[in-house]
Amino acid sequence: MPATIYLHWAVTPYTWVRSGVYHTIISGDGRLNRLHAYSVDLPAHTWRRNSNSVALSCACMGGRPDPWTMPPTEVQLEAMCAETARIAASWGWGADDITIQAVMTHAEAASNRDGRWMHENYGPVIWGGSGERWDFLQLRKNGPTTGGDELRQRIRNVLSEAKPAAPERLSFRRTSSMWARDRELAVEIDANGTSWALAAELLELYEIPYEWDVSRQRILIGSLDVAPTFQYNQVQPSVGWPLFEMGLQRGNASLILRGILRENRAWCRVLEFAEEFGISVSFEPFKLWDRRGG
Repeated sequence: MPATIYLHWAVTPYTWVRSGVYHTIISGDGRLNRLHAYSVDLPAHTWRRNSNSVALSCACMGGRPDPWTMPPTEVQLEAMCAETARIAASWGWGADDITIQAVMTHAEAASNRDGRWMHENYGPVIWGGSGERWDFLQLRKNGPTTGGDELRQRIRNVLSEAKPAAPERLSFRRTSSMWARDRELAVEIDANGTSWALAAELLELYEIPYEWDVSRQRILIGSLDVAPTFQYNQVQPSVGWPLFEMGLQRGNASLILRGILRENRAWCRVLEFAEEFGISVSFEPFKLWDRRGG
């Protein structure tokens, strides 16, 4: 089956994040929660359509008994369409490639609206289905049942627009150093007072095996004792720097953290690295100890 991007809503509160189902979950405030590499298949997002596909989901529609008390927010929709456009562009797609065969809502997929008869119709009742899945049939309560068409047009618009000015880059104010495993570690302090270090130096310092996948701007971790926490405040594209990802080499390529590419080198936040790899931390002064786990 050709590559397809599927758009979902999670039927949850706006802050819900859980790995294993979707590649990225978009919070109600538009924050992207990257959970898995887009290059791997996840097993259970779109029935019989999980191969060669990417699943994006908005955390919304979790109201009870009326799901529309938690509708998709405008910033969520904007973020989802922008992320879909980024994926499409990375695959070499242009605006004309954003068709129902390439980008589908779960409502459309459930009803086989792309013309591929993959399964019985479990989509919206108005399309002859059982009504089990109707994600983005509408974008707003009592709105038209053209949600998929509206989203695809938004994505085409993003791809067609002149490249927007890059957001103002997160600035680094000073170079410093800290102690990690009784060795001096060079760090950069950003405008928010956060410490950043070279990812390779941290990994080598803690003897964590890794491989740099330059084609995907990704660091693959071979360690078997890492359980990603999927922090809500992972680095966002709004930092203004190109991003890299650090993920597990095994299984469904769970994302550990994201960092920035600065001067062609991969930098990550020191405290986030410590939290993800079970490294003990003390403050005043900020110091890293050994990997204690837990």
